[in-house]
Amino acid sequence: MASKSSTLGFEVSSLFEQAAGQFRNLNTREPGQWPALPKMAAWLGVTLAVVVGGWFGLLSGAQDELDSARAREPQLKADYRSRLAQAVNLTELRKQKLQVQEYVTQLEKQLPGKAEMDALLSDINQAGLGRGLQFDLFRPGQVQVKDYYAELPITIRVGGRYHDIGAFAADIANLSRIVTLHNLTIAPVASKDSPGLLTMDAVAHTYRYLDAAEVAAQKQAKDAAKAGVRK
Repeated sequence: MASKSSTLGFEVSSLFEQAAGQFRNLNTREPGQWPALPKMAAWLGVTLAVVVGGWFGLLSGAQDELDSARAREPQLKADYRSRLAQAVNLTELRKQKLQVQEYVTQLEKQLPGKAEMDALLSDINQAGLGRGLQFDLFRPGQVQVKDYYAELPITIRVGGRYHDIGAFAADIANLSRIVTLHNLTIAPVASKDSPGLLTMDAVAHTYRYLDAAEVAAQKQAKDAAKAGVRK
């Protein structure tokens, strides 16, 4: 029995010795000439390295995606709450939209068209004359076309008494069309012959809506500008 055990141990030891011998004096420059066991071990090592590297690479990419998703989670929740609130208040929001549209329509009605601008300028002039004011300057400027309307500045200088000038400003504010006064200054008349008289300098801004041709021109200009930015 002891002889068999000794023989078995010798054979195992001999196998280990043979296996170890295949790994000795290997030429790293010519792996194709290696014995079978080193070739198999090298193949297993390379395969294991590729598998481990690929596994960690996939995990790294998945971790980045997970971190990105976690970072977007608060914003997505906020968007969800906002849209949920809009959905809950949809009926009220629609009512508010209709109110805003009605208000915009009322404002548009206060804007004259091209044909009505001369009448509006005459109304401004008559408002001053009706208060007994003397127009020293009434000079319309260059029309400034905006997105949805056109603006006409008018430089004016009137002379008269304090209360008449105040009443004139109130009359301007109460015109059926929108007129605003800007850069308003009031100073006494430097003359002994006109005690108590004042001079008011201001720039009155009147507004009118754009006609169909002007709206089309504005749209064409915007489209051309966008096309230029893309280029």
